[in-house]
Amino acid sequence: MPIDESLEFKPVRIAVLTVSDSRNETTDKSGDKLAEMIVSAGHILAARAIIPDEGDLIVSRLHNWIDDPTVDVVITTGGTGVTGRDVTPEALHRLDGKDIPGFGELFRWISYQKIGTSTIQSRACAVVARGTYIFALPGSTGAVADAWDGILSTQLDSRHKPCNFVELMPRLTE
Repeated sequence: MPIDESLEFKPVRIAVLTVSDSRNETTDKSGDKLAEMIVSAGHILAARAIIPDEGDLIVSRLHNWIDDPTVDVVITTGGTGVTGRDVTPEALHRLDGKDIPGFGELFRWISYQKIGTSTIQSRACAVVARGTYIFALPGSTGAVADAWDGILSTQLDSRHKPCNFVELMPRLTE
């Protein structure tokens, strides 16, 4: 998947949300890794937060960032498993956005190459709501790296051909 170096790179403003009952600012390795990869790629870390696995809190934070003109993309980490406290996908669906089913499908295919059938426990997903992309990743550092390296680093690069998410941003609210 080629990057057309003749085109201008357009940095994207990305917010990172860690969903966890047990992590804090000093123990959030997945959030740290994601933030580092975002900045290293030349994008802007627009905001960052850690909240517990509570659907209403997730939805509220996402609504705030969706309505913030300084945020183009939100990437969440955590809460995508199958246990009772894992509610991130349900929170995303409460936003009344458009599902991007290919994201979860591709994430699980990439993940399968590394962890085999255990990937079936992931409910990684994505939506676009009111002009903002939202990607929900599992909470492990490996999953964050797989999603970034295998999907997001190119789809959030305006130079990626034949197409990318960035070029669609002006038309998301049509």
